[in-house]
Amino acid sequence: MEPDLFTAAAEERQEKDPAGSPLAVRMRPRVLDEVVGQQHLLKPGSPLRRLVGESAKGPAGPSSVILWGPPGTGKTTLAYVVSKATDARFVELSAITAGVKEVRAVIEGARRATGGYGKETVLFLDEIHRFSKAQQDSLLPAVENRWVTLIAATTENPFFSVISPLLSRSLLLTLEPLTDDDLRGLLRRAVTDERGLKGAVTLPEDTEAHLLRIAGGDARRALTALEAAAGAALDKGETEIALATLEETVDRAAVKYDRDGDQHYDVASALIKSIRGSDVDAALHYLARMIEAGEDPRFIARRLMISASEDIGLADPGALPIAVAAAQAVAMIGFPEAALTLSHATIALALAPKSNAATTAIGAALSDVRKGLAGPVPAHLRDGHYKGAAKLGHAQGYVYPHDLPEGIAGQQYAPDAIKDREYYEPTRHGAEARYADAVEWTRKHLGRKRD
Repeated sequence: MEPDLFTAAAEERQEKDPAGSPLAVRMRPRVLDEVVGQQHLLKPGSPLRRLVGESAKGPAGPSSVILWGPPGTGKTTLAYVVSKATDARFVELSAITAGVKEVRAVIEGARRATGGYGKETVLFLDEIHRFSKAQQDSLLPAVENRWVTLIAATTENPFFSVISPLLSRSLLLTLEPLTDDDLRGLLRRAVTDERGLKGAVTLPEDTEAHLLRIAGGDARRALTALEAAAGAALDKGETEIALATLEETVDRAAVKYDRDGDQHYDVASALIKSIRGSDVDAALHYLARMIEAGEDPRFIARRLMISASEDIGLADPGALPIAVAAAQAVAMIGFPEAALTLSHATIALALAPKSNAATTAIGAALSDVRKGLAGPVPAHLRDGHYKGAAKLGHAQGYVYPHDLPEGIAGQQYAPDAIKDREYYEPTRHGAEARYADAVEWTRKHLGRKRD
């Protein structure tokens, strides 16, 4: 690594007084085997293993990699471990402060190091999505010619934020959100480890559970909250981090919500029933409880998509597209910004006119089919394209609706067993009123009769 004067001074202070560094820094893994989670990226022979191993040398050198994942999942940590483990020259830049000038200086230094004394260079570029296209272009010759091995980190979808030529020259490694088990192990180690809190405090189960909720899969957030709560407890002369102390420290009340138990289903049910009842404020309350409890945003989005068809349907044909768009956006952006998208969709669905006609229609149709009310397809509707179909009477007498002035043909479409069934009973709510008029008109012109 090539730190500047200030970075070198900070690292020297950290080595002399490690307790002065944040807990999240002190608990950084020193080797790949200490990394929490991301085991799918740390298998033998993986690109990260090759960056720090003997196989990094030779004609089949390590590839440049792009690390993509949510905050707190270990992108910077992995680069830090590589910097400590590799014998290559390691240079770190942040796209927030660096530009083309700094990139070119690193590349020139790498070429000198390679040509002068055979030293390879690993460049860690944090927040690469903040680089413009021109700035990313400046990396291409170095990556293509392997003057540097690039480790780039981003929280944004690289298919949108990283130029294609750079993507094609690098391996894309996706980091997954840390699980509760991953974070639980990290918190317990931080409490007892000599680099951490050295056993000065204990972490009760309810406090630990709340730490996991507020962390939201972010290791840095979990350790920062733990350190603050531990400091508050010790200031009170207490050796146990009480739940109340943690709540006071992070200013977030513990939400009683078990993602694997009854509360998970009860609160989700209350959200949907509040939307169905058009109580937008209650719906937002339950949505907030789910978000605060660390519920998977994709689960919430799926429930909203179901609600859009189950409870709104054609009373507001735009409800389902809104819910689907929300689900797609949530999958792309994740928390915390996904909360805005889920709020948008929840409000739209709660205030939309309601109709369960689509739900009852398919329910009634399924019920008849399950009772055996099916029967053969009318002969004039059967496929008549294959040889011999006409001899069987298939497609004979079929009237093509587009040939008629009104675009509708008074012929039988349903099997005889259900030919007079009317499954869809539209309401007069919202936009469904026009569907009610349409279905009344079409049934009349089809010659349908009510039972």
